[in-house]
Amino acid sequence: MSLIGRPNAGKSTLLNRLVGEKLSIVSPRPQTTRNRITGIKNLPDAQIVFVDTPGLFRADGKLGDFMLKTAHRSVEDVDLVCLIVDASSGNGPDAIVLEPLRAYTGPVFCVLNKIDRVRPKSRMLPLIETWRRAHAFSEIVPVSAMAGTYCAKLLEMIVARLPEHPPFFPADATSDQPETFYVAEMIREKIFNLTRQEVPYAVAVRVEELTERENPACLYIRATVFVEQESQKGILIGKGGAMLKQIGTAARRDLEAFFGIKVFLQSTVEVRRHWRRDERALREFGFLLTS
Repeated sequence: MSLIGRPNAGKSTLLNRLVGEKLSIVSPRPQTTRNRITGIKNLPDAQIVFVDTPGLFRADGKLGDFMLKTAHRSVEDVDLVCLIVDASSGNGPDAIVLEPLRAYTGPVFCVLNKIDRVRPKSRMLPLIETWRRAHAFSEIVPVSAMAGTYCAKLLEMIVARLPEHPPFFPADATSDQPETFYVAEMIREKIFNLTRQEVPYAVAVRVEELTERENPACLYIRATVFVEQESQKGILIGKGGAMLKQIGTAARRDLEAFFGIKVFLQSTVEVRRHWRRDERALREFGFLLTS
């Protein structure tokens, strides 16, 4: 099943909440998720495969085009779609969020997220009615992904709607993405949270090496952070390397929690000018559709 919606609607937070693992990076800034990210929830009597996607927005450039196409393709070949809406934003239905649903014939849930931020609470009923009129939703479900409010109920409703099928993945799987993908995403999340303006959007991360060492026991990771301009490189490294060290320390903490082993993380920064417009660079960094 797919999670779609506008940037910053809380799709990644909801994915992490429902799966029970931090699989998708989270930032208060919009357009953090770039790729189609799969999360797997194993229950005693069910396996749910979730797909988190980039936010639905119109953007210039080849990277923006890739992100929008990725979001649109996420409704293909799935049994259920959840449209995630930021209930606190005041934004109503519009063509960009409803367009991917027009060709989809399966059930669609409208998940009104961030209900803990809606003030006054009397706004909820008119909001539910507005979305009810916008599309033939199978369910309209108010939740708070951050607080966990009604998320267990949403999970029950999802299970009830999905068809019976043998599991696609092993019972201990939480994602189909390689470990290097999550390392790169974790580093990118820290850059989003610690840097400002255009810098985080101009960043791509490539993991050059990920090996388990025995003496001492640790996971050795070597990564390259790419930016588009020398000025961005200077900001990322910081005075005396302070910013890069701060990013690395924050990423290492989360990676150690994720892998359950001590992590040694070595990062360098390189300039790849205008990589967001370069198809070769986009393919190299994993941002081009394969079909």
